[in-house]
Amino acid sequence: MWRKLMVLASLCLCSTAHADLRYYVASLENSAWRIGENNPIECRLEHDIPDYGRAIFTSRAGKNLNLNFTLDMWLKPDSVTKATLISRAPSWRPGHNSKEITQLTYNKQFNGEVPKKAAWSMLSELSQGMEPTFYYADWYNHNSKIAVGLSSANFGGKYRQFRACLANLLPYSFDDIAFTVLNYQEGGVDLTRSSTQQLQKVQRYLSFDPEVELVFIDAYTDSYGGRSVNQRVSDKRADSIKDILIASGIPKDRIHSAGHGEKRHVTGNDLAEDRQVNRRVVIKITKPI
Repeated sequence: MWRKLMVLASLCLCSTAHADLRYYVASLENSAWRIGENNPIECRLEHDIPDYGRAIFTSRAGKNLNLNFTLDMWLKPDSVTKATLISRAPSWRPGHNSKEITQLTYNKQFNGEVPKKAAWSMLSELSQGMEPTFYYADWYNHNSKIAVGLSSANFGGKYRQFRACLANLLPYSFDDIAFTVLNYQEGGVDLTRSSTQQLQKVQRYLSFDPEVELVFIDAYTDSYGGRSVNQRVSDKRADSIKDILIASGIPKDRIHSAGHGEKRHVTGNDLAEDRQVNRRVVIKITKPI
C-alpha cells in the first residue's frame, strides 16, 4: 500500500492534493550543479537541495569504474527508514511516466546511500531531463511523507565535465600503492624495470592526493658485500626514493626514511632471484582514517 502511495505521489505533487507531503527540490530558477573535485584520483558532482542538504555523486581512481551517491542530509535519520527512489518528470516537463529505480534503507544517523547500479541510473535519468526523487515517511511523524528530488535543470553542462573527469581517472587506487615494494638490480641504486614503473604510479598518485599523512621508506640489501658497504647502499636507496617523492609534492617532514643494510632478509641469498627479492625498498603510506 505504501509503495502504491509513493508511485501515486510521484505522479502528482501538489500542496492541495497532498497536504501531508513535504517536497524538497530546487526550483527551475535556482537549480545549480557544480564540480566538487576534478582530478585523476577523484571526480565529484554536487547539487544543493534547498532546506534539505546536498546530493553528491563521487567516483574515485581504481581498477574498475565506480560510482557512489550520497544524500547528505542536514538532519540525519533518527531511526531506520525505508525509502523508495523514483524517476519522475519535473513539473516543467509533464507527460512522462514515472518509474521506480530502487528500494532503499536509511540507517539511523547516517546519510542516504544508493548502490552503484542505481546511482548510474540516476545520472541517466537526470541526463534525460527526469527528476530522481526519494520518498519516505517522516522520522518523527509517520503520517507525514517526505519527497526529496534532484532537479535536472542546468545539469547537462556539469555532467559533461563530470564524464570527462571519469575518463581521466587513474586505473589504480590508494590501496594499490599504499604498500609498495621496489626491487633493485644488483649493486647500486638502479631499480628493476617493473619497479621503475611501479614507482611512477606511486609518484603520479601522490602528486594529486593532498590527504597523504605520512610516508615510510625502508631500504634493504642482500648479504653480498661488506656490511658497512651494504648499509651505505641502503641509505642511498632510501634517500633516492625520498627525493623522488619530495619532488612529487610530499612535504619533507612527512617522509621518514631509513636504510637497514643487509638486515631483515625476506628470503635466502644463495640464488640470484632470491637476492633480488632482498634488494628492496618498502614504501608504506598512511592517510587519516
